Amino acid sequence: MDAAPALAGVIRAALSEALALIMPICCAGCDEPDTGLCEACRAALAPRTQRRLLRGVDGDLPVWSGLAFEGVPARVIRALKEDGRTPLAVHLAPALAAAAARFGSGVVYVPMPTSRSSYRRRGYRVPELIAAKARLPVATLLRTVRHVGDQRGLGRGDRRRNVALSLRGVRAEGRRVVIVDDVVTTGASLEEAVRALREAGAHVVGAVTTAATPRRVNGRRPADDAFETHR
Repeated sequence: MDAAPALAGVIRAALSEALALIMPICCAGCDEPDTGLCEACRAALAPRTQRRLLRGVDGDLPVWSGLAFEGVPARVIRALKEDGRTPLAVHLAPALAAAAARFGSGVVYVPMPTSRSSYRRRGYRVPELIAAKARLPVATLLRTVRHVGDQRGLGRGDRRRNVALSLRGVRAEGRRVVIVDDVVTTGASLEEAVRALREAGAHVVGAVTTAATPRRVNGRRPADDAFETHR
Protein backbone atom coordinates (compact mmCIF):
# COMPACT_ATOMS: atom_id res chain seq x y z
CA MET A 1 0.00 0.00 0.00
CA ASP A 2 1.34 3.51 -0.84
CA ALA A 3 2.12 5.29 2.43
CA ALA A 4 1.37 8.83 1.27
CA PRO A 5 -2.18 8.21 -0.02
CA ALA A 6 -2.94 6.06 3.02
CA LEU A 7 -1.81 8.83 5.36
CA ALA A 8 -3.81 11.35 3.32
CA GLY A 9 -6.89 9.17 3.74
CA VAL A 10 -6.47 9.00 7.50
CA ILE A 11 -6.03 12.77 7.71
CA ARG A 12 -9.02 13.36 5.43
CA ALA A 13 -11.25 11.11 7.53
CA ALA A 14 -10.12 12.78 10.76
CA LEU A 15 -10.76 16.24 9.32
CA SER A 16 -14.17 15.14 8.07
CA GLU A 17 -15.16 13.94 11.53
CA ALA A 18 -13.78 17.10 13.16
CA LEU A 19 -15.59 19.39 10.74
CA ALA A 20 -18.83 17.50 11.38
CA LEU A 21 -18.66 18.76 14.96
CA ILE A 22 -18.48 22.42 13.99
CA MET A 23 -20.20 22.60 10.62
CA PRO A 24 -23.75 21.67 9.61
CA ILE A 25 -24.10 18.24 8.03
CA CYS A 26 -26.93 16.66 6.12
CA CYS A 27 -28.17 13.15 5.51
CA ALA A 28 -26.31 11.42 2.69
CA GLY A 29 -29.54 9.85 1.49
CA CYS A 30 -32.07 12.68 1.60
CA ASP A 31 -30.31 15.91 2.73
CA GLU A 32 -32.14 16.08 6.07
CA PRO A 33 -30.10 18.54 8.16
CA ASP A 34 -28.06 17.77 11.28
CA THR A 35 -27.60 14.04 10.67
CA GLY A 36 -25.13 11.99 8.69
CA LEU A 37 -27.79 9.41 7.85
CA CYS A 38 -31.39 9.69 9.02
CA GLU A 39 -33.44 6.79 10.34
CA ALA A 40 -35.54 6.53 7.17
CA CYS A 41 -32.45 6.30 4.96
CA ARG A 42 -30.86 3.76 7.29
CA ALA A 43 -33.99 1.67 6.82
CA ALA A 44 -33.65 2.06 3.04
CA LEU A 45 -30.23 0.38 3.28
CA ALA A 46 -31.68 -2.81 4.75
CA PRO A 47 -30.29 -5.69 2.65
CA ARG A 48 -32.41 -7.05 -0.15
CA THR A 49 -30.15 -9.51 -1.90
CA GLN A 50 -30.30 -9.85 -5.65
CA ARG A 51 -28.66 -12.30 -8.01
CA ARG A 52 -27.37 -11.62 -11.49
CA LEU A 53 -25.75 -14.22 -13.72
CA LEU A 54 -22.74 -13.26 -15.80
CA ARG A 55 -23.09 -15.16 -19.05
CA GLY A 56 -20.21 -16.68 -20.96
CA VAL A 57 -17.62 -16.84 -18.18
CA ASP A 58 -17.04 -20.58 -18.54
CA GLY A 59 -20.69 -20.97 -17.62
CA ASP A 60 -22.96 -18.72 -15.62
CA LEU A 61 -21.21 -16.95 -12.74
CA PRO A 62 -23.52 -15.85 -9.88
CA VAL A 63 -23.15 -12.27 -8.68
CA TRP A 64 -24.98 -11.50 -5.44
CA SER A 65 -25.67 -7.89 -4.48
CA GLY A 66 -27.13 -6.52 -1.27
CA LEU A 67 -28.98 -3.50 -2.68
CA ALA A 68 -30.24 -1.96 -5.89
CA PHE A 69 -28.12 0.98 -6.99
CA GLU A 70 -30.88 3.54 -7.10
CA GLY A 71 -32.54 6.01 -4.76
CA VAL A 72 -31.07 6.21 -1.27
CA PRO A 73 -28.47 3.42 -1.70
CA ALA A 74 -27.08 5.10 -4.81
CA ARG A 75 -26.81 8.47 -3.05
CA VAL A 76 -25.11 6.97 -0.02
CA ILE A 77 -22.58 5.02 -2.11
CA ARG A 78 -21.80 8.13 -4.15
CA ALA A 79 -21.29 10.12 -0.93
CA LEU A 80 -18.83 7.49 0.27
CA LYS A 81 -16.98 7.34 -3.05
CA GLU A 82 -16.96 10.97 -4.12
CA ASP A 83 -17.41 13.05 -0.95
CA GLY A 84 -15.05 11.23 1.40
CA ARG A 85 -17.80 10.32 3.86
CA THR A 86 -16.08 7.17 5.09
CA PRO A 87 -18.33 6.66 8.17
CA LEU A 88 -21.07 5.62 5.74
CA ALA A 89 -19.22 2.38 5.03
CA VAL A 90 -20.49 0.85 8.27
CA HIS A 91 -24.09 1.39 7.11
CA LEU A 92 -23.40 -0.28 3.74
CA ALA A 93 -21.57 -3.25 5.25
CA PRO A 94 -24.73 -5.25 6.16
CA ALA A 95 -25.76 -5.28 2.49
CA LEU A 96 -22.39 -6.66 1.41
CA ALA A 97 -22.39 -9.17 4.27
CA ALA A 98 -25.86 -10.39 3.26
CA ALA A 99 -24.67 -10.92 -0.32
CA ALA A 100 -21.55 -12.74 0.89
CA ALA A 101 -23.64 -15.04 3.07
CA ARG A 102 -24.97 -16.63 -0.12
CA PHE A 103 -21.57 -18.29 -0.60
CA GLY A 104 -21.16 -19.64 2.92
CA SER A 105 -17.75 -20.41 4.40
CA GLY A 106 -14.53 -21.72 2.91
CA VAL A 107 -13.94 -18.87 0.46
CA VAL A 108 -11.66 -15.85 0.40
CA TYR A 109 -12.93 -12.51 -0.83
CA VAL A 110 -10.85 -10.68 -3.44
CA PRO A 111 -11.50 -6.94 -3.82
CA MET A 112 -11.44 -5.35 -7.24
CA PRO A 113 -8.35 -3.12 -7.53
CA THR A 114 -8.77 0.63 -7.26
CA SER A 115 -7.07 2.74 -9.90
CA ARG A 116 -4.06 4.74 -8.75
CA SER A 117 -5.76 8.01 -9.63
CA SER A 118 -8.86 7.14 -7.60
CA TYR A 119 -6.74 6.02 -4.65
CA ARG A 120 -4.69 9.23 -4.75
CA ARG A 121 -7.88 11.28 -4.88
CA ARG A 122 -9.69 9.43 -2.06
CA GLY A 123 -6.92 7.99 0.05
CA TYR A 124 -8.87 4.75 0.53
CA ARG A 125 -10.20 1.81 -1.49
CA VAL A 126 -13.99 1.59 -1.43
CA PRO A 127 -14.46 -2.20 -1.92
CA GLU A 128 -11.86 -2.98 0.75
CA LEU A 129 -13.31 -0.42 3.17
CA ILE A 130 -16.84 -1.86 2.99
CA ALA A 131 -15.51 -5.44 3.10
CA ALA A 132 -13.55 -4.60 6.26
CA LYS A 133 -16.68 -3.21 7.92
CA ALA A 134 -18.53 -6.37 6.83
CA ARG A 135 -15.73 -8.46 8.41
CA LEU A 136 -15.09 -10.52 5.31
CA PRO A 137 -11.84 -12.50 5.03
CA VAL A 138 -10.07 -10.52 2.31
CA ALA A 139 -7.01 -11.32 0.20
CA THR A 140 -5.45 -8.97 -2.35
CA LEU A 141 -4.96 -11.32 -5.30
CA LEU A 142 -5.51 -8.93 -8.22
CA ARG A 143 -3.08 -6.41 -9.69
CA THR A 144 -3.69 -3.73 -12.31
CA VAL A 145 -1.26 -4.13 -15.20
CA ARG A 146 -2.42 -1.35 -17.48
CA HIS A 147 -4.42 1.86 -17.27
CA VAL A 148 -8.08 1.76 -18.34
CA GLY A 149 -10.31 4.64 -19.36
CA ASP A 150 -13.38 5.87 -17.51
CA GLN A 151 -16.18 3.32 -17.82
CA ARG A 152 -18.98 5.84 -17.36
CA GLY A 153 -21.09 6.29 -20.48
CA LEU A 154 -19.75 3.17 -22.20
CA GLY A 155 -21.93 0.30 -23.40
CA ARG A 156 -21.25 -3.33 -22.49
CA GLY A 157 -19.06 -4.07 -25.51
CA ASP A 158 -16.97 -0.93 -25.08
CA ARG A 159 -16.57 -1.64 -21.36
CA ARG A 160 -15.28 -5.12 -22.12
CA ARG A 161 -12.75 -3.78 -24.60
CA ASN A 162 -11.72 -1.02 -22.20
CA VAL A 163 -10.84 -3.44 -19.37
CA ALA A 164 -9.59 -6.40 -21.43
CA LEU A 165 -6.26 -7.77 -20.14
CA SER A 166 -5.99 -4.99 -17.56
CA LEU A 167 -5.69 -7.31 -14.52
CA ARG A 168 -3.36 -10.06 -13.35
CA GLY A 169 -3.95 -12.63 -10.63
CA VAL A 170 -1.21 -13.21 -8.03
CA ARG A 171 -0.77 -15.89 -5.33
CA ALA A 172 -4.15 -17.31 -6.37
CA GLU A 173 -3.36 -20.91 -7.33
CA GLY A 174 -5.70 -23.42 -5.73
CA ARG A 175 -7.67 -20.82 -3.80
CA ARG A 176 -11.47 -20.73 -3.74
CA VAL A 177 -12.39 -17.10 -4.23
CA VAL A 178 -15.29 -14.67 -4.46
CA ILE A 179 -14.67 -11.29 -6.11
CA VAL A 180 -15.79 -8.15 -4.24
CA ASP A 181 -16.79 -4.77 -5.69
CA ASP A 182 -18.94 -1.85 -4.61
CA VAL A 183 -21.33 -1.75 -7.60
CA VAL A 184 -21.92 -4.01 -10.60
CA THR A 185 -23.24 -2.39 -13.78
CA THR A 186 -22.67 -4.49 -16.90
CA GLY A 187 -20.30 -6.95 -15.23
CA ALA A 188 -17.44 -6.25 -17.66
CA SER A 189 -14.92 -5.48 -14.90
CA LEU A 190 -15.94 -8.57 -12.96
CA GLU A 191 -15.50 -10.72 -16.06
CA GLU A 192 -11.97 -9.41 -16.48
CA ALA A 193 -11.26 -10.21 -12.82
CA VAL A 194 -12.59 -13.74 -13.31
CA ARG A 195 -10.31 -14.23 -16.31
CA ALA A 196 -7.24 -13.00 -14.45
CA LEU A 197 -7.87 -15.09 -11.35
CA ARG A 198 -8.67 -18.27 -13.27
CA GLU A 199 -5.52 -17.88 -15.34
CA ALA A 200 -3.63 -17.61 -12.05
CA GLY A 201 -5.11 -20.93 -10.93
CA ALA A 202 -7.94 -19.79 -8.67
CA HIS A 203 -11.35 -21.40 -8.48
CA VAL A 204 -13.75 -18.46 -8.84
CA VAL A 205 -17.13 -19.38 -7.41
CA GLY A 206 -18.86 -16.02 -7.79
CA ALA A 207 -18.85 -12.34 -6.95
CA VAL A 208 -20.50 -10.05 -4.41
CA THR A 209 -21.22 -6.34 -4.57
CA THR A 210 -22.78 -3.87 -2.21
CA ALA A 211 -25.23 -2.83 -4.92
CA ALA A 212 -26.25 -3.61 -8.49
CA THR A 213 -27.42 -1.22 -11.17
CA PRO A 214 -30.73 -2.52 -12.56
CA ARG A 215 -30.62 -2.94 -16.32
CA ARG A 216 -33.58 -1.48 -18.15
CA VAL A 217 -34.54 -1.31 -21.83
CA ASN A 218 -37.46 0.98 -22.64
CA GLY A 219 -38.23 1.17 -18.95
CA ARG A 220 -38.23 -2.60 -18.42
CA ARG A 221 -35.66 -5.08 -17.21
CA PRO A 222 -34.64 -7.34 -20.13
CA ALA A 223 -35.54 -11.01 -19.92
CA ASP A 224 -31.94 -12.12 -20.49
CA ASP A 225 -30.64 -10.19 -17.50
CA ALA A 226 -31.18 -13.23 -15.24
CA PHE A 227 -31.64 -10.86 -12.30
CA GLU A 228 -33.60 -12.33 -9.41
CA THR A 229 -34.63 -10.78 -6.10
CA HIS A 230 -34.54 -12.65 -2.78
CA ARG A 231 -35.56 -11.18 0.56
